[in-house]
Amino acid sequence: MTALCERVEDAGEHRVAVVHLASSTPSTDRADSWPGEVGVHLVNHWERALRRLERLNAITIAVAEGSCGGPALEVLLATDYRIAADDLRLLQPWHSGALWPSMLLYRLANQLGVARARPLALFAREVPAAKAEQVGLVDEVAGDLVASTQERVAALRGAAGPELAIRRRLLLDATATTFEDALGAHLSACDRSLIKARQAVSDPVPMVLGGSVHTVAG
Repeated sequence: MTALCERVEDAGEHRVAVVHLASSTPSTDRADSWPGEVGVHLVNHWERALRRLERLNAITIAVAEGSCGGPALEVLLATDYRIAADDLRLLQPWHSGALWPSMLLYRLANQLGVARARPLALFAREVPAAKAEQVGLVDEVAGDLVASTQERVAALRGAAGPELAIRRRLLLDATATTFEDALGAHLSACDRSLIKARQAVSDPVPMVLGGSVHTVAG
């Protein structure tokens, strides 16, 4: 995950990162084995890697098929746009008789709201593709994953960059921040947008007409 984030960060702006999530094992055993015999410090490293993915300047797209549980499900919830195959089964990672209490719980409540997240977090062991789309865990269910992914990459490529990362951050912080505490960050983002707009108007834009270079004001 860290290597992926480094590659995307080095690639510059207007990039789209596609993460393919799949498993050939249609069993809950894979989900129930997560995270295995590890210490809490390793779990902390994993959570930090997911947070880095979640804050990239690039747009992140998850393409999921088959049985996805454990780390795959946690990666899915850290991406911007999610495309599911018809056969997708999201397997909730259970540990010691209950859902693994990672930041998966936080993301479920943050993204779906407590009312929708509650039955998934407390009772559901498996979520099929149709249900995942219905509650908002995935954005679309596609019959042709390759075509749908290519179409979405082409549509979203121009939206990537620092401005997207700022707006994503504002969204992620919204449910856990009071209006008064959030106001400063939103005003700062507004000021940034206003400055960029003024710069776009004042900076001349070169245009090529009839083989010669002309300069026009915005």
